[in-house]
Amino acid sequence: MKFIGIIPARYASTRFPGKPLVMLGGRSVIQRVYEQASTILDETYVATDNERIFQAVEQFGGKAIMTRADHKSGTDRIEEAAEKLNTQADVIINIQGDEPFIQQSQIETLIHLFDDATTQIGTLGKRFDTMEAVMNPNSPKIVTDKNGFALYFSRSVIPYVRGKEQPEWLQDFPYLKHLGLYAYRREVLREVTQLPQSPLEKAESLEQLRWLENGYRIRVGLTDVETVGIDTPEDLQRAEAFLASRQQ
Repeated sequence: MKFIGIIPARYASTRFPGKPLVMLGGRSVIQRVYEQASTILDETYVATDNERIFQAVEQFGGKAIMTRADHKSGTDRIEEAAEKLNTQADVIINIQGDEPFIQQSQIETLIHLFDDATTQIGTLGKRFDTMEAVMNPNSPKIVTDKNGFALYFSRSVIPYVRGKEQPEWLQDFPYLKHLGLYAYRREVLREVTQLPQSPLEKAESLEQLRWLENGYRIRVGLTDVETVGIDTPEDLQRAEAFLASRQQ
């Protein structure tokens, strides 16, 4: 099977404009993401709607493709890029442009989900370490079935552990944090980007609920690797500290 990675990257982020081009340890965030993905994937592209990002990628030797500015999600941007590339890949991997510490092992885990021919969409989850982190609505939770398929994603703390004080819940249930890394079979990517927004998606502001609500199955791989996503200037400070600790 052939796998390619596409990194959606837009300049006009609401909470952190221009974040793909901010510097982290001497390299831009988008360069770090690209280089991490390129260690394992034969083909990696940045899909962007911004000329500055396009030029920056080409300057560090990466591959970029221009896409429209009116996409509502990274998935839509990836579909446009895949169409323009006319790729023959079996699986398209959506690599978040704000995850500069994505690891080879995480991409490998995602790839191996497709060893099963029934896998339509794959993503990753990681066990939460603290109840405080579980309660953060910016960290979506995943509940899976016994076969590793997602039953639901939520910003709320699910499930509710009855009969216990909330600080004790993590001792009774292995809460799973969703990491925003996706892989789609080529035809599935084409299909899900044609679906209208769903009620659950609108309620939680989680795009993957649209796919579940329309009957698609999402297989969840597990990772124990911690990463630091960059969504705000404060996250960049945390990423700098994380990078410094790794270099030591």
